[in-house]
Amino acid sequence: MNRVRLVLFLASCAVLAAVLVSGLSALHPVGRAQPPSSSYGDAANAISVHERHITDAVTAVNFDLRGFDTLGEEFILFAAVMGVMLLLRHHPDEEHAQSSDQAPGRRVPRTSDAIRIFAVLLVGPLVVFGLYLVTHGQISPGGGFQVGVILATAPLLIYLAGHFPWLRRLVPRVLVETGEAVGAGGYAVIGAVALLHGEPFLFNFLPFGRPGTVFSGGTVAVIDLTVGLAVAGGFVMILKTFLDRTVLRRQPR
Repeated sequence: MNRVRLVLFLASCAVLAAVLVSGLSALHPVGRAQPPSSSYGDAANAISVHERHITDAVTAVNFDLRGFDTLGEEFILFAAVMGVMLLLRHHPDEEHAQSSDQAPGRRVPRTSDAIRIFAVLLVGPLVVFGLYLVTHGQISPGGGFQVGVILATAPLLIYLAGHFPWLRRLVPRVLVETGEAVGAGGYAVIGAVALLHGEPFLFNFLPFGRPGTVFSGGTVAVIDLTVGLAVAGGFVMILKTFLDRTVLRRQPR
């Protein structure tokens, strides 16, 4: 088994090295400046507002001009979450402790009332702020990746305000897994819908709306929502997986 793993590792390294050498050899020489008229930044600024009605050029690049690259980045996160869950999966000789939320032999002080109240009061504004950013990503700085991390902080505050069983009841695992799957798959579905319209994959086929409004940018606004859902679900799943391990104890066989 170890020899098979070594062979697979070396083969993967060889393929990766070939791809990197091929990509690096096509780059422009170091120190060779490009004409300002042909710079990528100028082209993105010209296209994002006038052709896509998106006032945030970064969002236009991430979810429109280079939307296929961002799709790959999203699935990298999806694969990383699956890897964490696989490595920290439960074993047959383990079971949940009844109410323990601490390592064996370590006494954890009770959470103070001030922290509980402050954490609970922050959950609502945090969710509202995240929803604001994800719906205004095409107008101002924001976007699905940032919003996903912000929204994933809300369950963490619930845990800090109480106990792990509270988090398990208020944020069911099935709901989180479904949200991540819908978010990751929704991005690809939007691209597939463009194919049904006879356009290239991830073509921006929805009305662009008026610049500076929430309903601008065409499919970018919808993709932003799916990315936020996928990232939030992924980080919450990682959080719950790590916390699951803290309340597990090995039983004698």
